[in-house]
Amino acid sequence: MVVAPDPRVITDHCNDVEVFDFQISNSLSGSDGRLTLGRTGTITTPHGAIETPAFIPVGTKATLKALTPADLASTGSQAVLANAYHLYLQPGSELIDQMGGVGRFMGWEGPTFTDSGGFQVMSLGVGFKKVIAMDAKGVANDDVIAKGKDRLAHVDDDGVTFKSHLDGSMHRFTPEVSMQVQHQIGADIIFAFDECTTLMNTRAYQEQSVARTAEWARRCITEHQRLTEQRVNHPYQGLFGVIQGAQYEDLRRSAARDLGALDFDGFGIGGALEKENLGRIVSWVNQELPRDKPRHLLGIGEPDDLFVAIEQGVDTFDCVTPSRVARNASLFADNGRFNITSSVNRWNDNPVQPDCDCYTCANFTRAYLHHLFKAKEMLASTLATIHNVRFIVRLVDRIRDSISQGNFYEFRDDFLGQFYAARD
Repeated sequence: MVVAPDPRVITDHCNDVEVFDFQISNSLSGSDGRLTLGRTGTITTPHGAIETPAFIPVGTKATLKALTPADLASTGSQAVLANAYHLYLQPGSELIDQMGGVGRFMGWEGPTFTDSGGFQVMSLGVGFKKVIAMDAKGVANDDVIAKGKDRLAHVDDDGVTFKSHLDGSMHRFTPEVSMQVQHQIGADIIFAFDECTTLMNTRAYQEQSVARTAEWARRCITEHQRLTEQRVNHPYQGLFGVIQGAQYEDLRRSAARDLGALDFDGFGIGGALEKENLGRIVSWVNQELPRDKPRHLLGIGEPDDLFVAIEQGVDTFDCVTPSRVARNASLFADNGRFNITSSVNRWNDNPVQPDCDCYTCANFTRAYLHHLFKAKEMLASTLATIHNVRFIVRLVDRIRDSISQGNFYEFRDDFLGQFYAARD
């Protein structure tokens, strides 16, 4: 009898190479000496390893805006996350599949992620563009929609029917469709289709949504397994389940237990939450999830949030903030974020950050970047983005080193004390 090969293993000559794996290397000890949820590790994918914790820049449409893949690689980024919703609409997941997958399509040789499309379907569908409603104040209801917008997405137990924000055409995502789209896009790590609610939804609706997301998760696993067996000539794709539950501890914990018992390769922590509750919510979830599988926090990238989440056991993050604010002339430095177009930078011949090893800081002054933005030159966005992405990637690299060296809390206090000093 011929035994079918394990789709998670590829053969390189005579050596079996595990193409999706996660190994923990160090655990973070708290100030009292007891181990916390924080750790360092390595995620192994078909396109390379990711040393964790790691910040994953967002290349929404198979490109990090203003950068070439070589520029992105120069920032030390280990992987990039693309958006299944946007790539499904344009240029189409079938085309990307024919081109050899998203990495080859965009000229990126390292590991890739795609989200499920659920966040974009929900947020764009109710007019919130880049965010789900993040303000819990007001009267909770189940028909949340941005002021002056029409509802473009309708959720039912089987999936979501939505109108394209590009041309108004109608589409439908189900767990099965999301898996099919993400398999065609071909990222190394993909996410199960989930319903992302807002903080304005009622408790009853949050309960219903968590149950719906759990059922969708099971359907995603079934379809993922079917497609993996069908697409035997393609590298194995790690599937992550997504934990929802808003800011309710019982819902977050039960969701983590339910999905943690399923055959996922890792987990994403998603959903609307208030910044001040981030650490508490991540802690609830990671106390319940299997310790030996990676955890990804969706849409987080501010320095203080990174320290909080890493301490509570998050391994990878993605966020558009560093690149988005860069295109608006807002740059990161150790003493805080500042606007390069302010007049004080016009005659400043220093780099953005003196000890930064990025291409921008090695070659250009604040005065030059000030000039580029004032002159509306395209190079302004490129140089600013290179620096901001490198700054956050390097920060997380330094946090990872601090865990290994046993000085995480000292580094955290020193860095955040300087970065947010002007805010105090």
